[in-house]
Amino acid sequence: MSESTANTKPPLMPSAAGAENKTPIPPAAEVPLEDILPVNPRLFSENRWQEYFERLRAEDPVHFNETEMAGRFWSLTRYEDIKHVDTTWSDFSSSNGITLGFPVGTELPEGALNVSTFIAMDPPTHDVQRKTVTGVVAPRNLVNLEPLIRERTRQVLDNLPVDEPFDWVDTVSIELTTMMLATLFDFPFEDRRKLTRWSDITFAIPQPGGIIESMEQRRDELMECLEYFMRLKADRLENPGDDLVSMLAHGAETKDMPPMEYLGNLLLLIVGGNDTTRNTMSGSIYALNTFPEQFQKLTANPALIPNMVAEVIRWQTPLAYMRRTATRDCTLGGKSILAGDQLLMWYVSGNRDASVFENADAFDISRTNARQHLSFGFGIHRCMGNRLAELQLRILWEEILARFESIELLEEPTRTLSSFVKGYTSMPVRVTRK
Repeated sequence: MSESTANTKPPLMPSAAGAENKTPIPPAAEVPLEDILPVNPRLFSENRWQEYFERLRAEDPVHFNETEMAGRFWSLTRYEDIKHVDTTWSDFSSSNGITLGFPVGTELPEGALNVSTFIAMDPPTHDVQRKTVTGVVAPRNLVNLEPLIRERTRQVLDNLPVDEPFDWVDTVSIELTTMMLATLFDFPFEDRRKLTRWSDITFAIPQPGGIIESMEQRRDELMECLEYFMRLKADRLENPGDDLVSMLAHGAETKDMPPMEYLGNLLLLIVGGNDTTRNTMSGSIYALNTFPEQFQKLTANPALIPNMVAEVIRWQTPLAYMRRTATRDCTLGGKSILAGDQLLMWYVSGNRDASVFENADAFDISRTNARQHLSFGFGIHRCMGNRLAELQLRILWEEILARFESIELLEEPTRTLSSFVKGYTSMPVRVTRK
């Protein structure tokens, strides 16, 4: 689960740039530096992002763009710049949203939902709202959850087809993370795939034949989400438990929040608990097929699983960036940042910064500083569910090694059309049991 997913501005932003343009993406070296637009989602859906960010790290690590929709924004691509902005909330605020949005003061377009959430807040409001729900991922609760996570993981893996293709994303990654999310919310188990749907549409780019086709469709479906959770809240007011809905319903700082703020915080927890962990689960399969010698190393020494988990979180980077907004004029990397400018902290690039991670593009399960990755963020917004995510991934690989000789990637996976959620929509595999 990641404290990393809702926005005070609607999620369809300039991240949609280039989504419908089918012109082949040129090599990064052929594009004028000033024309590089890192938020083009096709860089990620076509897995072409690496060369573009490598060039930016080398030539323009604080990179400026200005578009009609988003106004002025900067892309930070080096580790130290990202960490500095992430840990200096007084100068670089979250209160205007955490994905690329419209300039401050711009009216929202028709069909957009104006939701708010504690990740898109600064102290002190952020701190008290976050504290309300952190108990669900407290160490004592994780100890209690581990047997359930292991039982469900075994059940899913034991039911996988043998020697025939299936989609790892849907059959394993989505199923495991959605079951976990349903438990954290005490959500009706038979309806758990609704959580997957609401997670998918939150940051989906509207396009014909896509996950959603319009912002109005997103709005309508997310209002259904709100209605569903309002019913759950009413129930938990009478029958409280240890789940996230009960915590929000009874928390002193959250029990009276307006409906759209309630929805925003629900989406934060839904996407954080679903998209990030499921895409890292899928990313681990892709990484170990791309670097088969690492799979051999892992099978020879399963004690490397915890470090492998940290390395795959670095190498995959399930959320490509986070946004901040400058609260004052300042200088960063020799560039003049103006108050109100948006700054995109490209975790996906910082995690490939060779000045921090030697041979950074390689997947190395024995990497000694793998845990220094940026994927969970730093400072007050550091992912509150990071230990739960690591627990789910560790258990998954303990159980995989106990029963499978191999998990073979049959063809290149299809990837999410998004510059924010860095994920997979399908991944055909075949397993061979021991």
